[in-house]
Amino acid sequence: MLSSKKNINNLFYTFITTHFVIWTLIPTLTNNNLPLDTIEALAWGSNLDWGYNKHPPMSAFLVETFYQIFGNNDWAYYLLSQICVVFSFFIIWSLSKDFFKNKIYSFLSILLLEGIYFYNYTTPEFNVYVCELPFWSLTVFYCWKGFKNNKYTDWLLFGIFAAFGILSHYLFIYLLLSMDFFFLYMLIKKKIDFKCMISLFPFIIILLPHLIWLTENDYITITYGLHRTGTGEQNFLDHIIHPLIFLGKQIGILIPFFLMLLLLSSKFKIKFNFKDNKLLFLLVINIIPITLVFLTSMIMGVKIRTMWMTPFYLFFGVLVIYIFQSQINLNKLKGFATVFVILFIFSPFAYAYVSITEAHKRTDYPGREIAQKVQKEWNSKYNGLIEIVEGDEWHAGNLSYHLRSRPKWFYVDKIFLPLSEDNYVDMIFEESNSRIRIIGKND
Repeated sequence: MLSSKKNINNLFYTFITTHFVIWTLIPTLTNNNLPLDTIEALAWGSNLDWGYNKHPPMSAFLVETFYQIFGNNDWAYYLLSQICVVFSFFIIWSLSKDFFKNKIYSFLSILLLEGIYFYNYTTPEFNVYVCELPFWSLTVFYCWKGFKNNKYTDWLLFGIFAAFGILSHYLFIYLLLSMDFFFLYMLIKKKIDFKCMISLFPFIIILLPHLIWLTENDYITITYGLHRTGTGEQNFLDHIIHPLIFLGKQIGILIPFFLMLLLLSSKFKIKFNFKDNKLLFLLVINIIPITLVFLTSMIMGVKIRTMWMTPFYLFFGVLVIYIFQSQINLNKLKGFATVFVILFIFSPFAYAYVSITEAHKRTDYPGREIAQKVQKEWNSKYNGLIEIVEGDEWHAGNLSYHLRSRPKWFYVDKIFLPLSEDNYVDMIFEESNSRIRIIGKND
């Protein structure tokens, strides 16, 4: 029977394993080159630092760890993306057990996430948003454990993973700000004590090197983020149009999700019990972060890019199942399962179709062939290894990734500075109107 705990456990592990295998294999078999954001992260990872011109360092740390293990094998970075996704599913599954007596509801809350394309179609491209997923889920998990058990270990782990989340992407702060509302409520109600403040110690210690880096680099990542929103170019209508566009996109993204939910019941009556701490917690981690982003767009008149919202819906399935669990008809699972299977199959099929049939995508870029051409030309002139590539993240980053010597990447826009040491030599390479300099020693 489906209601058997053992059967549901088996189904859950079958689901995440199948998801993991499909979304690792499909891009591996259909893409010729890694996507842009993954190449960028690898470029940064070749020259590790506590921050970069666009983002904080966590995505670079993770891909460089994988590079040291697997080298320049593309499948490894698709694997890394799916580890982040599936691990997040597992954490959500673990947390949901505190919210549902019947494991079928925990399972449904995970399956619903397949209706949100952030957790399937876009995941092959490892980027800062995919990098956020495990830290977002772990932060929520240990925050709840802290509220529930009020143990030092849970609060310390909460602080650690919250810091890792900030080091993944700054929008993580919207989750932490939302949690502050719940902290304040629980402190006022005296349901927790100030033991939770211990989480600040690992949080600050882990973030400190990045904060120092930020001050030494004129807050370049923050400036970049503001630039991406179009800050400083607003007119009055932007304060209305941009938040409405943001809202419309979120509704569009969630249509398959709510279609699947609708198939579980013919009617939905919303009844909130605000004395229910579990409900309050789920509302805080799901609704308030999205509301804060909407208010940011409305107050500042800025654009919110769709991909920024990738981690915001991780616990949305738990929230809606928790609210509507008394109205869900488990006898209607057949219709739900049919739509789920259609979406589960269609999404990777669509990805593969686009990847194979559409030309001139980033993933069609002949990065390996160009690197071989550059290596051959270098070998005809010099005997030493290529140690540095200078240029933009995409063209120079591809060379850094594909060249066997794994040269360090440095961002240079147009002007190359003279070589600092006499025993170094260079070679200028032009690709797609981009100038790249390759530097190394001539043994």
